[in-house]
Amino acid sequence: MKVSMKELMEQKRNVHVLYSYNGMKEYTEKIVNYIQEGTSLGEYVVVIENERIYRMLKQELAIRLKPAQLELVHHVNNFDFYYSSGSYHPPAIVDYFFKTVKPYVDNNKSFRSWAHVEWGTMEDPLHLIEDLERIVDGAVNELAFPLICAYEGEKMPEHLQTSLLKTHPYILIDEEFVVSDQYTLKRINK
Repeated sequence: MKVSMKELMEQKRNVHVLYSYNGMKEYTEKIVNYIQEGTSLGEYVVVIENERIYRMLKQELAIRLKPAQLELVHHVNNFDFYYSSGSYHPPAIVDYFFKTVKPYVDNNKSFRSWAHVEWGTMEDPLHLIEDLERIVDGAVNELAFPLICAYEGEKMPEHLQTSLLKTHPYILIDEEFVVSDQYTLKRINK
């Protein structure tokens, strides 16, 4: 099944997507479109991104969005997000996320999120990413919101790619969403 982002989001809210990008130009265009589409629908958009890229995004968003739409965009520094406990610790990351979206959930406000997943070195415990992605997949289904997880394709070892295909029901390829045939529903509860 191949569908556009708009079609998929109209069909269901609980959408957990893997986006493996190659190149900053393509990446920037995808995230700006995602933010623009969400804010045009009156949705809040939680953008988990590094400071350098977010500064570039803000410039583009200032051109494309109305002031009221810009108010709907909430930036979270991705380093602070993923390393809030001092290391890449899935329960701490999930806790940080739930605290971030609590105002939207408590006030029944529609939101979507974009998370740029980065790590400092290949020595980081990449197996923990699968644990986190399974927990996050459960949260996406529980809270019924769309989430795109962006990973730089050239930096992903093959075992991580395989793991990510198992933990994301959808994959963003070019302009279309494709169902992952490797996705498994097994979740880890922590």
